[in-house]
Amino acid sequence: MFRRFRARELLVLLSSLAAVVAVTVALRALPDVSPTTAALALLLVVLGAATLARLRTAIVVSLIAMLTLNFFFLPPVGTFTIVDPQNWIALFAFLVVAVIASNLSAAAQDRARDAIARRNEVTRLFDLTRDVLLTTQTAGAIEILARHVARRFELARIAICLPADHGWRIHQGGNEEVVLDVAMLNTAFAKARGTLEFDARQRAYGGHVRVGERNDVLIVPLRHGTRAVGLLAAATSTLDVGTLDAVAGVVAIAIERTQFLAERDAAALVRQKADLAATLLAALSHDLRTPLTAITVAVENLRGELPADERRTQATAAMTELERLTRLFQDILDMARIDAAAIRVDRQWVAAADVVDAAVAHVRHALKGRDLRVDADADLEVEIDPRLTSVALSHLLENAALYSAAAGEIVVHGRVAEDGLSVAVTDHGPGIDPGELDHLFERFYRGRLARHTSFGTGMGLSIARGLLAAAGGRVWAENVPGAGAKFTIVVPGPVRPTPATT
Repeated sequence: MFRRFRARELLVLLSSLAAVVAVTVALRALPDVSPTTAALALLLVVLGAATLARLRTAIVVSLIAMLTLNFFFLPPVGTFTIVDPQNWIALFAFLVVAVIASNLSAAAQDRARDAIARRNEVTRLFDLTRDVLLTTQTAGAIEILARHVARRFELARIAICLPADHGWRIHQGGNEEVVLDVAMLNTAFAKARGTLEFDARQRAYGGHVRVGERNDVLIVPLRHGTRAVGLLAAATSTLDVGTLDAVAGVVAIAIERTQFLAERDAAALVRQKADLAATLLAALSHDLRTPLTAITVAVENLRGELPADERRTQATAAMTELERLTRLFQDILDMARIDAAAIRVDRQWVAAADVVDAAVAHVRHALKGRDLRVDADADLEVEIDPRLTSVALSHLLENAALYSAAAGEIVVHGRVAEDGLSVAVTDHGPGIDPGELDHLFERFYRGRLARHTSFGTGMGLSIARGLLAAAGGRVWAENVPGAGAKFTIVVPGPVRPTPATT
């Protein structure tokens, strides 16, 4: 019989038996010990066993204590025979008191264990809810949710099953895979769509089924309100149906939240595209008007009889405005490619000086008449995409020329180190408002000062960030005391010495 006891119960039982023996030896050593004293001492041992173990262990100890009391303390001592009828009453009273006390103690322990289990259940549900609220991404959210459930409730096998157009999408969350048959899932889902009934004894709504070769997998419905939207399958021997049903409720809310987040992202994308269209329309209507007007005037003038010098001036003006239009349309195309993730990366070995020279040549119109100081080395080469990097750098140079004082110096430092290419552009302008540093690279964002002092679409820095992100690089801005704004580009890549030329 002892094999069925748990290790703790077996330990309590053995300890109680040892205590009965110790009490018996101690009381037998005392002269003239009354049966009442012995009964009370042995009753303390029974109560101690009832406090530490379950009812069955306490009853076993009670029977052993009763037999001990009968054999050693009730006359005739040394036998299980009882001569005096009053001793029968005393012995029976001892047994009844011991059993009742054990039962009360066991009931209190059961209530305490149940309260601890409910507390742990609420704590785990709270932790799972917090995990759900902290999950803001929509890609792979259901797999992440399944892993959260497995981790919080220590489940080796757990799966979230959602109906799809042609079958089921099963998202595994535990260390072991839950094997589920499609027909089995269809049957369970059909049962979950039946009449909604609440089982107060199991603290769960109807629709749960047990499946598997040993009926070790419990399937409970995932419900939004009264509508079943999926199934939660778990192989567990520690969670009851009510707890798993509560977990399924949290999972259903998390799935609904994921759908809302996806719809929000889709709505944000639609709104972003609408803002893009509106902003592009406003930018084009503004930025196209001036160059088109200038080109029209220059062409009209060229149609007349003009001296050679004047004709060259008009032709130069027309070409300048055409280059401006070309850059504008190139910005629009770059932004469209960034949105479509269609940026192609072509890595080549290039020195920092080559990247800076290409960027300066690309925006020579904006740097005309500006004091530009370039410090870029050519001793080392890095394997990056020179086109993407130089175009991104050209936007930074154009931004520095546009938002700094005309007499201010623009300094460009380019270095190739062990971790790749690093280029910094520092102007001597008024700097950046600290409250705007986190918004500079947002699409169409223009600072408060820029909106009143210069023209532009606000696409340049956003394009620079997008191009660098496609190339695996990054860009950030900061204020330099005593100078102005500083923009830094870092593009990682393998590094090698520049090959010697002959």
